[in-house]
Amino acid sequence: MAPYLLDTCTFLWILEDVPSLSARARDLFQDPANEIYLSAVSAWEISLKCALGRLSFKEAPERFIPQRREKYGIAFLPLEEAAALSLHRLPNYHKDPFDRMLICQAITHGMVLLSPDPEIQRYPVKTDW
Repeated sequence: MAPYLLDTCTFLWILEDVPSLSARARDLFQDPANEIYLSAVSAWEISLKCALGRLSFKEAPERFIPQRREKYGIAFLPLEEAAALSLHRLPNYHKDPFDRMLICQAITHGMVLLSPDPEIQRYPVKTDW
């Protein structure tokens, strides 16, 4: 199986088991044969949204995110130079800078981006939902 990169919302929906999480996404996440990753970009996005008061948890993001990643067996994906430098090649379909960087990481690392966002599907990136 290909490695899967979680969209930020997918990570949060998995933790909360929200109905918006598709059955397929849940199955892919739970399949032990799949490698699941959370990007530093998602950690940055979550931390920023907490700072702006748009997200809140009982714990600070620097504790919450690593603890949940470890609990669910999700590997960490750092933001590397190659992915960052590929951003300029993306068409400007999607305005969210976090999603655009996740797209670059998925392309650079040959990953499938697990995301419900239809705008992401316009890019030359493998997606599933």
